[in-house]
Amino acid sequence: MSATVQLPFEQVDPLRVAPRLRELQSQGPVHRVRTAVGDEAWLVTGHAQVRRLLDDDRLGRAHPAPETAARTGESALFGGPLGNFATEKSDHARMRSLLQPHFSPKHLRALRPRVEALTALLLDELAEHGHPADLQAAVAVPLPILVICELLGVPYEDRDQFRAWTADAANVRDRARSEQGLGELFAYGQKLVARKRTEPADDVISRLCATEGVSDVEAAGMSMALLFAGHETTVVQIGLGALALLTNPEQWQSLVNDPALVPNAVEEMLRAPGKGGGGIPRYARTDLEIDGVIIRAGELVLLDNGAANHDPAVFADPDRMDITRSAAAHLTFGHGARYCIGAPLARIELQVVFSQLAARFPTLRLAVDVEELTMRRDVLTGGLTALPVQW
Repeated sequence: MSATVQLPFEQVDPLRVAPRLRELQSQGPVHRVRTAVGDEAWLVTGHAQVRRLLDDDRLGRAHPAPETAARTGESALFGGPLGNFATEKSDHARMRSLLQPHFSPKHLRALRPRVEALTALLLDELAEHGHPADLQAAVAVPLPILVICELLGVPYEDRDQFRAWTADAANVRDRARSEQGLGELFAYGQKLVARKRTEPADDVISRLCATEGVSDVEAAGMSMALLFAGHETTVVQIGLGALALLTNPEQWQSLVNDPALVPNAVEEMLRAPGKGGGGIPRYARTDLEIDGVIIRAGELVLLDNGAANHDPAVFADPDRMDITRSAAAHLTFGHGARYCIGAPLARIELQVVFSQLAARFPTLRLAVDVEELTMRRDVLTGGLTALPVQW
């Protein structure tokens, strides 16, 4: 275990683990750190430990004294504890039971033809626009928004509004802005729920409203959580996945030459980006030991799935992009009882995007040097601000 280390780590290359994090990881799996807002926490970086702890009931998202709990950042929704400490497990089980039917792999597979049609339309527009073009703005941003809007029953024409609110809610530096964004998003969700109560349609929000025992407040809260998670993270993954391939031209060419590699390539794209130095926040519900380190009840534990995805004990030469690698053990979607409910949908979107991109734009390449690309540093999910390409 090392001395207390300050987060966030300086990351020069978005596709590689920060040098300081790599150094810590080589010293052991558990480290004392200080978060961006100055609170002390424990950072877990080993794959085996992160995987085990993601499904450990001794850790949770709630805290018995949330007002004094350590925080990761200023985001009102994501920076600190969530939920009721006494009822967290049953509350989470109820939420999963309500949402799981709408996000089963079988149900989502039926959406694939629609995802393919939407992707084809976006690529038609990209081809018509010509190059150079911003792949982030042309494909990575609109596709997940189009898909989640249709699935949930959210008007696509409202996208600029709710995307701004979700970005504000996830702001890790400005607490007031985060609280305002969260409030606006929830108010928007309540308006949608009120509309679905009187004008139901064939969508998730309407079906939630029709579920016995689901209040307007609960339906609005779940719907807006789905809206955020259902587009924001996939936007980031498409952009970083494209960047990972285009900065490894031989990997891109392999995908162009062999479309059957797409599913495997998607798992490697999910694993490869060098995220790290934060990860998934949990609070110890009781005293516990992690590899000889004693964690006290109430302390903040950061399960760094990004670092775990680059653990050389599991992934040989982890900084190397290799679409033939067996990367299914990655922890990008978590593990266990809290495994991301939207993982099947994200996989479908990524597979469709890169299948069609490789087929229609086989000569796709970056239009600028990697050093010119910039990342979104003020929001929890990060991601690229733009991805200029040509073909």
